[in-house]
Amino acid sequence: MKIAIIGAGAMGSLFGGRLALAGEEVWLLDVWEEHVRTIGDKGLSIATTAGDIVARPRATTKAGEIGPAELVIIFVKSTATAQAAATARTLLGPDTAVLTLQNGYGNAETIAAAVGADRVIAGTTAQGATLLGPGRIMHGGSGETHIGELGGGITARLEKIAACLTRAGIATVADGNVASLIWGKLIVNVGINALTGITGLKNGELADHEETRQVLALAVEEAVKVADAAGVALPYANPVEKVLGIAVATAQNRSSMLQDLSGGRKTEIEAINGALVREGERLGVATPVNQVLTLLIKALEKLPRTNH
Repeated sequence: MKIAIIGAGAMGSLFGGRLALAGEEVWLLDVWEEHVRTIGDKGLSIATTAGDIVARPRATTKAGEIGPAELVIIFVKSTATAQAAATARTLLGPDTAVLTLQNGYGNAETIAAAVGADRVIAGTTAQGATLLGPGRIMHGGSGETHIGELGGGITARLEKIAACLTRAGIATVADGNVASLIWGKLIVNVGINALTGITGLKNGELADHEETRQVLALAVEEAVKVADAAGVALPYANPVEKVLGIAVATAQNRSSMLQDLSGGRKTEIEAINGALVREGERLGVATPVNQVLTLLIKALEKLPRTNH
């Protein structure tokens, strides 16, 4: 399968590397010239607990070099979704599917507005990765990936993509309820990302301290109330236990929000805790803990970070 991945950060590179190792034709598209050049010259180095492996996906800064793809995966930050969706439109063939595995709420709808809702597949992944430098990432933890059609139901193309990812070592489930998937992942991000960004802790370390466990639980419990008000059935029975379990399963991972703050970049807080606060306001559900987490991250975005 010819696969174009828009956004070759930690997660885009992880998926691209694994798919390339499985024999798929993979193109990584990113604006970071040194990263792209290093992958072209030396390959993509993936640090794992079993040692380093090197994958050789193709990499470019120019979408025009790729041509139509069978599958486009969008892995940019939520702040760049609209631009990535416009780029995806230039990579479409007659039957191209566009998959978003991004964090946050609202990405699938933004992509659908650009490429058509019938092409969009949304998903969530519990894989963890950290960008170590140009052409080098660390695979920080594994977990299931779930994907679903934006319109619901199980289709042949959905099963084909799930099988492709699974063959690449990314265990993937085709799911018929995409709203549940997106809210399920949103709640995981609500519980982990802002808290790691504020404290500087790795994911697993959130479970090591009673104080961070309590804040995580409070944020998640608020999110569950908003999901209930929206009429969404979550894909797991005990949300707090689930989020803590994912934090432990990706113990060595530095969340994307922590990585962004450490690098002086704008975070996705408005698409995660901020989105939850807005949905709460719309539905009449109070979310004071998530409002505080959102404000703290926005304040930290304005400050130099030297201790993380």
